[in-house]
Amino acid sequence: QLQLVESGGDLVQPGGSLRLSCAVFGFTLRDYAIGWFRQAPGKEREGVICISSGGATANDPNSVKGRFTISRDVAKNTAYLQMNNLEPEDTAVYYCAADFSRRTVCFLTSAEYNYWGQGTLVTVYS
Repeated sequence: QLQLVESGGDLVQPGGSLRLSCAVFGFTLRDYAIGWFRQAPGKEREGVICISSGGATANDPNSVKGRFTISRDVAKNTAYLQMNNLEPEDTAVYYCAADFSRRTVCFLTSAEYNYWGQGTLVTVYS
């Protein structure tokens, strides 16, 4: 059964760091692109950062501002989102998703992704 499971969401103060995990089941992480998205209260879901099957990454510079990185551990079949210097504007539910198209690049558009996790809540408070 294909499944993505996020974890690592928490309460954190501004300037703090978090690492989110996305464990995948039912497929091999190295074969597909993984994207991280977020949805803040009252706002639409937005793409944050992604990694292609070949390891190329892309991010939204307006939201990431050089603070977030994506990585993956193929042996553990898990992708990660490292977030540093968090701001209150980063408060959102964070989702990981898989793109099964086998393209060599990744995209930050929700429609490109086939399977989604249930999300994990990140709250940045002062």
